[in-house]
Amino acid sequence: MKASDWGQVSQIYAEGIATGFATFEQEIPTYENWNQAHLTQCRLVAEESNNILGWAALSPVSSRCVYGGIGEVSVYIGAENQGKGIGKLLLERLIIESEDAGLWTIQSGIFPENKASIHLHEKVGFRYIGKRERVGKLHGQWKDNLLFERRSNKVGID
Repeated sequence: MKASDWGQVSQIYAEGIATGFATFEQEIPTYENWNQAHLTQCRLVAEESNNILGWAALSPVSSRCVYGGIGEVSVYIGAENQGKGIGKLLLERLIIESEDAGLWTIQSGIFPENKASIHLHEKVGFRYIGKRERVGKLHGQWKDNLLFERRSNKVGID
């Protein structure tokens, strides 16, 4: 992903926001704010004929150094490209790149009604580790969040 991709990337993000079950965010951030909130490595786009179909990136889970090997997954697929295996390709590549970057765990918080995302994460080796009940409000309603993680079998095993 390059900074010049932000127009298409942010449009796909807006589609995710509009679903009401992809993120707690309610507005598209500026590229500068998004850039500061995400790791500089592990930023991916799936592209066909200069058209971005989906994207994935990692953000740090904490500023404490002990959690430096853990990243929070964001993966979004454009509405017209969902169900085509693009999310699986992006997550599989994200796993490889996260390990190359020294991360031993990547995790995702998923709304329970986002069945496609749950299935996708399970398909690429994430495991369900628990439910955070009423963790935040979206449009005035408390929302649960399911926590999934994938531990590397290459990094952080010693």
